[in-house]
Amino acid sequence: MSQTLPTQLSPIYANTPLDIGEVEGRVIELHDPDLYRKRATIQAIPGGLAAITDQHIALYRECGFLAINDVFTPAKVQAGIAGIEHLVMGRNPSFKGVQFEALARERLVDMALDERLDYVRKLMWFVDFDERLHALAYAPDLIGLLTQLLSDAPLMFQDMALIKPPRIGREKPWHQDKAYFNLDPRESVVGCWVALDEATVDNGCMHLLPEMPLQPLAHFQRRDWQVCDSEILGKTCVAAPLKPGGVLLFDGLLVHGTPHNTSGMRRRAVQFHYRSNHYAPLAESDRLAFFGGEGKGAQC
Repeated sequence: MSQTLPTQLSPIYANTPLDIGEVEGRVIELHDPDLYRKRATIQAIPGGLAAITDQHIALYRECGFLAINDVFTPAKVQAGIAGIEHLVMGRNPSFKGVQFEALARERLVDMALDERLDYVRKLMWFVDFDERLHALAYAPDLIGLLTQLLSDAPLMFQDMALIKPPRIGREKPWHQDKAYFNLDPRESVVGCWVALDEATVDNGCMHLLPEMPLQPLAHFQRRDWQVCDSEILGKTCVAAPLKPGGVLLFDGLLVHGTPHNTSGMRRRAVQFHYRSNHYAPLAESDRLAFFGGEGKGAQC
């Protein structure tokens, strides 16, 4: 069975002293490389969802994640990419959910397709605007596995495309996804991260901290809404590279993040969040009572 957790220590970035970079003559802030020192690289389970056994389900409950390759065919992956390109180019005028990197905003009108795609940061709320992306979120075998993980029929409540353009794709600092959702912390949440390009250590694949507890942690508004860097420094994480069509399923309380893409490769992925339906939603103030660090005497 794959998805082993070897114990060797090996930094992701050896000899990377700089925390400031320059792209197209403009200075950008890079993260501290020590935030992403890894002790293992996960070998994703091959063979798609048909290969998942009761042992894998038990592994998910113990570690908080499953990395699985071969979930979506190359044709489905290419259809997903085509759906993203369709929406980025404004071919569905009703869709307004594209976010571009700040470096590009002055030049968008004159950009060719390939160039414009390399400045997209995120798309949000697209499943009702493109049937190809909708098909990824509601693939029957995926819904079947999610039903097992949630012990309930899954309710998909958030969809986004997460893009790291070559060289300028920004870090997503360490966080727990439940810290963003006004849900009762007892509600089961599974994130489903689908690689459309190969996701590698160099271009910003998912990094996970499965040894941290699956319980609410204080978050602060720093580079993003995140777990404080001081809670992460000194720990070693695991990297979860995926082939195109691979999927990472992870618990909403699993601490995870992605480093900058400093490579010349695109890293496009779509992410869906599913939940059970056991508890009433929370007010934002109640969520912050669980996850907010400000005003509680916590230091960051």
